[in-house]
Amino acid sequence: MSRPTLTTDGGAAVGTNQHSQTAGQRGPVLLQDHHLTEKLARFNRERIPERVVHAVGSGAYGYFEVTHDVTRYTSMKMLSEVGKRTPLFARFSTVAASKGGVDTARDPRGFAVKFYTEDGNWNMVGNNTPIFFIRDGIKFPDFIHSQKYDPHTNKQEPDNVWDFFSRSPEATHMFVWLFGDRGRPASYRKMDGFGSHTFAWYNAAGERFWVKFHFKTEQGIDCLTDEAEAARIGGENPEHLQTDLYEAIEAGDPPSWSFEVQVMPEADALKYRFNPFDVTKVWSHEDYPRIEVGRMVLDETPANYFAHVEQAAFDPAEFVPGVGPSPDRMLQARLWAYGDAHRYRLGINHVHLPVNRPRTDRGIQNYGRDGFMNFTENGGGSANYEPNSRGGPVETGDVRPGIEVSGQAHAQPQAKHAEDDDFVQAGMLYRVMSEAERGRLVDRIAGGLSQVTIDGVVERSVSYFRKADADFGDRLEKAIAEKKGAAGR
Repeated sequence: MSRPTLTTDGGAAVGTNQHSQTAGQRGPVLLQDHHLTEKLARFNRERIPERVVHAVGSGAYGYFEVTHDVTRYTSMKMLSEVGKRTPLFARFSTVAASKGGVDTARDPRGFAVKFYTEDGNWNMVGNNTPIFFIRDGIKFPDFIHSQKYDPHTNKQEPDNVWDFFSRSPEATHMFVWLFGDRGRPASYRKMDGFGSHTFAWYNAAGERFWVKFHFKTEQGIDCLTDEAEAARIGGENPEHLQTDLYEAIEAGDPPSWSFEVQVMPEADALKYRFNPFDVTKVWSHEDYPRIEVGRMVLDETPANYFAHVEQAAFDPAEFVPGVGPSPDRMLQARLWAYGDAHRYRLGINHVHLPVNRPRTDRGIQNYGRDGFMNFTENGGGSANYEPNSRGGPVETGDVRPGIEVSGQAHAQPQAKHAEDDDFVQAGMLYRVMSEAERGRLVDRIAGGLSQVTIDGVVERSVSYFRKADADFGDRLEKAIAEKKGAAGR
């Protein structure tokens, strides 16, 4: 079988790829060896800035198929009829670790899906948790700094993790989730996914509904509950979850998820007992039962990891008609921050990369021009301004239903609802756990808090868990004392 000819980036044939050009057999290497200098220069520039969060990730292509009619709630074309399929790309990830970190770590998992709809891309950028640590995006950089490497020791420090938590009681619910059994999935295929935030759906009549997105795994939940075993698995194969996902798809066993929504009529939001836009809380399934919408299937592994998984850019601000944002403060911050991260990491023209480019008949039609790595025709000779009289693209005039707002514009806490509390749902989560699950939860939290050296942090942290459930706090206090005693602290 004939093989293609090796070339330089300029397309010239390479005579030898085994030896550098030198001045005689014993002489120095020559600068004129273009293939050598180009090869080394490219090697020096292979790495791009890694994601600040969600750097360790895996992805796959697949499709979404509508199984139930939800047109009374949304005018999204991808959901317009039962049986309709939409191609997609999904990426799963850990949050805190840098590239090379183990993907079996105790950490939330990113659960991001890019739907290539006929109206453009819709990016659903969530987690494998229905809640989050904080409710306001202004705290996000501080939260991540507390989880990342300490500037002095260059490793994650229990002091930093728990100091931030002890000053942020709204994180109690999420910490109970994170240190529970589901905080360490055994497989990306065997975990649920959530939009986490509240989003808006609106139908053809302009009626708006608030919605929560749920992806329920059809493989069953599986978690690494034995900490020592999880450490062993991650040590032997840092890409354990990546391998599991890849091998399942390659073996013809595509993973799937049922896509379901909770739907809240717009008028219910003001009177609901919890603030429905607070991402540290869930909606009661008794109040708003899950409604089945469709099914997501992943059946194709990327041909090249860097081109597809590493360069994938998920922007939660990319909506299509029929879906939009809510006043969720954490979501509002992400609507700007994610796009900015992609522009920094991949450049202003990242939208033209194959994994990010919309698959609509019209493609990308706007007046954006120039910028680094513009490998398109750059608009040719067409107008680069609007309005114009030269046949350029024009707006449709379609807008989402407006949201009525009132009050003074300044920094202020989130509006309180009748039963808003940072601890009630954390206590409810603790009490639905089995006795064995509670024991493991207490042991894991105590393991972290027993290492804290900052005065007052342990006491404040325990007080939050006690407010969630008195038994929880008492057991945790006892477990911390025992661990400190055993360590001689």
